[in-house]
Amino acid sequence: MKLNLKQTFTEELPADSVLENSRRQVKEACFSFVNPKQTKNPETLHVSKEMATALGISESDLSSELFTKVFTGNELLPKTRPYAMCYGGHQFGNWAGQLGDGRAINLFDVENNNKQWTVQLKGAGETPYSRSADGLAVLRSSIREYLCSEAMFHLNVPTTRALSLAISGDEVLRDMLYDGNSANEKGAIVSRVSPSFLRFGSYEIFAARQDHKTLKTLVDFTIKHHFSHLGAPSKENYIKFFAEVSERTLEMIIHWQRVGFVHGVMNTDNMSILGLTIDYGPYGWLEGFDFGWTPNTTDIQHKRYRYGNQPNIGLWNLYQLANALYPLIEETEPLETILDRYKTDFELKSLEMMKSKLGLETIDDKDHLLIEALENALILTETDMTIFFRNLSNHKKGGAKQGVNTVKDAFYTPNEVSDKIAQQWQDWFERYDFRLEKESLSDKDRQSKMKTVNPKYVLRNYMAQLAIDDANKGDYKLIDELYQLLKQPYEEQLNMEKWFAKRPDWARHKVGCSMLSCSS
Repeated sequence: MKLNLKQTFTEELPADSVLENSRRQVKEACFSFVNPKQTKNPETLHVSKEMATALGISESDLSSELFTKVFTGNELLPKTRPYAMCYGGHQFGNWAGQLGDGRAINLFDVENNNKQWTVQLKGAGETPYSRSADGLAVLRSSIREYLCSEAMFHLNVPTTRALSLAISGDEVLRDMLYDGNSANEKGAIVSRVSPSFLRFGSYEIFAARQDHKTLKTLVDFTIKHHFSHLGAPSKENYIKFFAEVSERTLEMIIHWQRVGFVHGVMNTDNMSILGLTIDYGPYGWLEGFDFGWTPNTTDIQHKRYRYGNQPNIGLWNLYQLANALYPLIEETEPLETILDRYKTDFELKSLEMMKSKLGLETIDDKDHLLIEALENALILTETDMTIFFRNLSNHKKGGAKQGVNTVKDAFYTPNEVSDKIAQQWQDWFERYDFRLEKESLSDKDRQSKMKTVNPKYVLRNYMAQLAIDDANKGDYKLIDELYQLLKQPYEEQLNMEKWFAKRPDWARHKVGCSMLSCSS
């Protein structure tokens, strides 16, 4: 396996002086050197050939024993030194102190086609940041992470990627619902890939410890390698850096809202400095349209990370990052200006996003009222978000009387839609038709445009759970079927129509389908 390997992070940033792999507070260091755990009988279950090509890994490499060994942590490539990153974070609104890579280990960087990638193993064993955990991962969460990160990429949502999914051959003890019922599960390892795994919490930890020297070193490194277009590090460019992180974060969240993705655990340690979706834990896809829905059992009481609150949490998290960067800037006004701009930009970009979902291109100062009326109608009866917007693209201008029939397949109980609800929908479609008269696009062209932003297929939780159930029995075919399906989420794929369907009744309250925990 010939890769253009780099060790940029470890060569340019301060390392933990202690080499022992023991749980501890790591001071004045951005990372700790640590080797992955050797596993009993590793087996590669699936590989993203696209990601492999991006890294410069050949087709023959993928089927080699070396590939399996390297990307499960059982063999190190020459001249590489794996490491775990140090960071802190605010969890559910409270400062949690040092968190760090408790079960993620970075293997190396790869440069290929003028792009540099960091390759990481998730579930590869203990690190100094593991606290009381074992640093391992199980098959169910690994399947969800592997499939979702690649699915999000093909949905055009900014995201980290996945290279491979493997089982370790070891058993891992987990209490899935935190109810005292622990059980052994199949251990697994996902190889994750990103230009960087730096998070908001990577900077917060040094600010919290008043270690401004290491903070500056890390920010300068980040600008040099990931925001080099801003120029050399300076107070002015620290401000520009924060402004761009804010813009990227908002763009990512607007995409989440567009496709109905709920992250589930938007702690600051799960916020990428590059504006990428990172750490696919208890995520979920909005099936019944509901601003108040969260997939995370830990968050069920306060619903901090509910679908409708994600933009606000993005802003809250940016406030924490601003506080962390303040020691390098020592002015509040420019930071506050950027945070205020986030609020304004959210309103504008959210409106643009919803207009694109409705196929509206011209400017109309009443569009926000049309969208508000739509959102009010969507919650009258349980309505599948993905199916509704996909089928709405089939609406023909002037066809308001057929509007409800066009989207009725999105209703979970279409036979129970009352006359009053049907009338409200009729009224909305008439308003929609009136608005469409101001558009010059033909029905056909509008349909084509709408289908580029309204996916037909997303990774619904029940779909992932079916793949997990099969995999636990040793059948991995469904992983590949879903992987292939989700590579073309905007295409019709008529041979895959069975996946263009509402959540089945059996999945409504099934563990893994409706609610998930952070257990992995």
